[in-house]
Amino acid sequence: MLNFSAFSALTMDCYGTLIDWESGIADVLLGWAASQGFNAGAEELLTAYAVAEADCEREYPALAYRDLLKQVHHRLAKHFEVDSDPQAADQLAHSVGLWPAFDDTTGALTRLQSRFKLAIVSNVDQQSFAGTAVRLEIDFDAVITAEEVGAYKPDMRMFLRAFEVLEDLGISRHEVLHVAQSLYHDHVPAKQLGMRTVWVDRRCGRPGGATPAPNVVVEPDLTVRSLAQLADIVDAAS
Repeated sequence: MLNFSAFSALTMDCYGTLIDWESGIADVLLGWAASQGFNAGAEELLTAYAVAEADCEREYPALAYRDLLKQVHHRLAKHFEVDSDPQAADQLAHSVGLWPAFDDTTGALTRLQSRFKLAIVSNVDQQSFAGTAVRLEIDFDAVITAEEVGAYKPDMRMFLRAFEVLEDLGISRHEVLHVAQSLYHDHVPAKQLGMRTVWVDRRCGRPGGATPAPNVVVEPDLTVRSLAQLADIVDAAS
């Protein structure tokens, strides 16, 4: 069991951990698939999205996320063998701030913030996150975006920037616990940097979804099924 008294800050992934991005993405892509006249369910669309997004993040690290999503959409059109649709690509690109928060997110964040500094470390641009911040209803102590860093997780520069920001708040990297849903984007690089991590397994063990599987074995220090469960464990340990 983690010794929570050893930590002063939580770095947190946003999309997939706090925000139900799979529902948001699927809603947009299902409407697009119907308009294009091909049959693809939510899971098939999300699996294709996971590959396209990871490839684009690797190839275009300096591209703002809303613009990167347009590239993702073009690749999805190619994958499903339909014509590229700039209007549909724009819809996906501008949907990020509309993706819903999980029901437990704001309440759990409020509880966790009574104990820890909270820092977002997210593959997003500032403009898109501004819409998300309204849904989360939390004033974070720091927000580190891919747009600021010029790289996307799993690039370690995202975490190194978080360490710099938190050090300015008087928190050393050894006092930071990382909380995230994506093994691929978050836990692999965090573990390579020697961080302790909590896996918020929102898919409850189901494979697939909007995040690729990691290409190495990674073992988080704690696995929970929701952010509320993590807050319960922290409260019980206090």
